Amino acid sequence: MLSLRNLTKNPSGLAAALLAGTAMLVPGAMSAQEKENVITAVMHSPLRVLDPIITTAHITRDHGYMVYDVLTAVDDTFTPQPQMADWEISDDNLVYTFTLRDGLTFHDGAPVTGEDVVASLKRWGDRDSGGQLIFDVTESLEATDDKTIVWTLSEPFGPMLDVISKQSAVPPFIMPARIAATSPDETITEYIGSGPFVFNTDEYEPGVSVTYEKFDEYVPRDEPASWMAGGKVVNVDKVIWTAMPDAVTAVNALGAGEIDYIEMSQMDLIPLMESNPDVVVETRDKLGYVTIGRPNHMQPPFDNKLVRQAAMAALDQKSVLETMQGSEEYYNVCGAIFGCSTPLGDEADSELLTGGANIEKAKALLEEAGYDGTPIVLMAPTDVVTLVNQPVVAAQALREAGFTVDMQSMDWQSVVQRRPNQGPVDEGGWHIFFTNWMVPEISDPLINVMVNGRGDDAWFGWPDDPKIEELRADFIAATDDATRKEVAVEIQKHVMDNVNYIMLGEYITPQARRTAIENILPSPVPVFWNVTKKME
Repeated sequence: MLSLRNLTKNPSGLAAALLAGTAMLVPGAMSAQEKENVITAVMHSPLRVLDPIITTAHITRDHGYMVYDVLTAVDDTFTPQPQMADWEISDDNLVYTFTLRDGLTFHDGAPVTGEDVVASLKRWGDRDSGGQLIFDVTESLEATDDKTIVWTLSEPFGPMLDVISKQSAVPPFIMPARIAATSPDETITEYIGSGPFVFNTDEYEPGVSVTYEKFDEYVPRDEPASWMAGGKVVNVDKVIWTAMPDAVTAVNALGAGEIDYIEMSQMDLIPLMESNPDVVVETRDKLGYVTIGRPNHMQPPFDNKLVRQAAMAALDQKSVLETMQGSEEYYNVCGAIFGCSTPLGDEADSELLTGGANIEKAKALLEEAGYDGTPIVLMAPTDVVTLVNQPVVAAQALREAGFTVDMQSMDWQSVVQRRPNQGPVDEGGWHIFFTNWMVPEISDPLINVMVNGRGDDAWFGWPDDPKIEELRADFIAATDDATRKEVAVEIQKHVMDNVNYIMLGEYITPQARRTAIENILPSPVPVFWNVTKKME
């Protein structure tokens, strides 16, 4: 029998075999699927980093939701809802009391306790942008008994529940206390949660395949599932994520029924999938994503604001988006750092971003900065459909403006593993990379990690920016929506001047599934609870 894993190294061979009508299955899937209901999915990236607190990588976050649970979660109206715990708030808004619901059990059989929650929240708070702000005003966080957690603040923090309920970058996943005791600067080595799926360590092949099994002891909430909130009802026995870096390979495998789901579809292959009656192409996340460039504020020459401004002047949103998505149906030129369709979205001072490349201005800024031709190391992932084009377009634009660009190709997980390096290039450092965010995870100054200005404690790129920290404090202190919007606009203007990051526009990406897969939640984060699969 032909092996799919071997043929993924030779996409043309796989395509020929499929066209010839050869029936092939993921290794081991024939016998497994005769007995078990298994969903096999190709996600946007292979999985190598398993600690969902140590990184903001979406694939690791997706892994986190499979294995772990959270105290509270937002529904599809962005409203925080109880998940592992209900809560009460004191009249002075200083004391939050969380009570764990019945039936919470870790995958190793141990009950979830308040001690586990406290340890997990403290580790999360050290890494997460919004969590850092909460712990700045935390007087105490303690478990008063096995089911009760009391979080006492020194001053009110209005968006408290919004921050701890956020669905991404970084959700406060709850782990056993012994695992959460791991330094926030080190990765965990044991992967036990209390979520709806169990991570199968024996079948995990980094960057190749990961298997999740239904956790039979998981007790879903009674409410209907809505985004990350509500009842997480698992209707299949297993979910397997298998890596297929070549998009043609994945599309052919989907058409042949060897896989069930593709998280991100390559745009030029959509007509091929739409021609197959057994495949559905759809866009479930209407809010979509933004794509951005992140300069390293620690390393010359991007430690100079003028050089960052030159890079922004050189880049053209429309060129980047057209190369990514092809049709305007799937993208939107947008200069709002909090997203153009969100309540805080505003395009103030973004003309340099949205008006097309200004190469002459970029050259003038580089001359004013005294740029000496230092090569810019641009990390360029090769295996994520929505990240392969930005580096190529950007490298050409930066060169035209006068930058010397060293575009270094690598897979996305290598970017994820390299970007925490704060050292110079000769010690494994970098100057700029490109990434994508869901619109909900950049939509306000507390959730958007790229406006964290805390230097070493900020997100990769590490801007030391006291002004933006003052503005974020003003946002927290605001008591009405109008004032919060005013502060958000000031942050927008500051980012346009300081170039904390380069907003490159909004886009949406369709997903594809076999018709046998039904009831996928319309969620920005891909989840596998609620989903059903009819055996074909």
